Amino acid sequence: MAGMGKRMRPHTLTIPKPLIPIAGKSIVQRLVEDLKATVQKPIDEIAFIIGDFGKEVEHSLLQIASDMGAQGTIYYQNEPLGTAHAVLCAAPSLKGEIIVAFADTLFRTSIIQSNNADALIWVKEVENPSQFGVVKLNNEGIITDFIEKPQMPVSNLAIIGIYYFKSGELLRQELQFLIDNDIKVKGEYQLTDALQNMKNKGFILKASAIDEWFDCGNKEATLHTTKRILELSNTNELIMPTAKIINSIIIPPCFIGIDAVVENSVIGPHVSIGKHTHIKNCIIKESIIQRYSQVENLLIQHSIIGNNSDIIGKFKDLNVGDYNTLTL
Repeated sequence: MAGMGKRMRPHTLTIPKPLIPIAGKSIVQRLVEDLKATVQKPIDEIAFIIGDFGKEVEHSLLQIASDMGAQGTIYYQNEPLGTAHAVLCAAPSLKGEIIVAFADTLFRTSIIQSNNADALIWVKEVENPSQFGVVKLNNEGIITDFIEKPQMPVSNLAIIGIYYFKSGELLRQELQFLIDNDIKVKGEYQLTDALQNMKNKGFILKASAIDEWFDCGNKEATLHTTKRILELSNTNELIMPTAKIINSIIIPPCFIGIDAVVENSVIGPHVSIGKHTHIKNCIIKESIIQRYSQVENLLIQHSIIGNNSDIIGKFKDLNVGDYNTLTL
């Protein structure tokens, strides 16, 4: 999660993209929780590979690891040299069974069973494979090829950015090989090249299909992910007990955070309101309003408002005659 998150600006000017909240929890916290539930094994350590995001962000990440009962470790990628380089920045933690996950990816799937593969690459069938890295499989489900953004329809199994390796030491060796031999694609060291080398050496790499893939790479994808997370959540747990709903209508599913206040408003569906945020005289749907913000006199949809923001609109005074059509 060392990237600058340019596609999510301005929300990533103060925090990294994986710490943007989705229905009350950051993206990376949801990812860690989902991984733990899926693998159903104790997690000893969670290593976060980040840029220079400051001590407050690092503290938040270490707290996520602690809440999972794991040791938290921070590593830094100071140059954008690709996914293989990023993972190798955490070289001391690449040992034993490991999972590598891109921190802006959420998913829904059944429990991953034990298998005889040296690595599992999680994939999802997509309608537009030319926009993704994809894998080809043989009749036994073993990966035979990796293709980056194929222009011809060779496979629709897109790599979602989550990988299991039986041996972290083996992965570290393959990543180091790329660095030592300066094997780059478009100026960056790519994780898929390490996977291709493993396959060529006879290691068994299999694909594991997931049920649903939630991307959080840009505003539109993040809003869609919020919508699906809300739909999949228990609605009885989405409105925090200390939230105040005053003379308002909540159209579920919506998340309303700790000590948030909603007054004289219509909220929903698919709205996430962060803690200590005050909403007054508004109609809001399909939007994210983050923490410690004040929003008044607005009619909005498909919007994201950041932390510590004050957005105060105005009611309009209209004098409109017959047979008019206005869009305000």
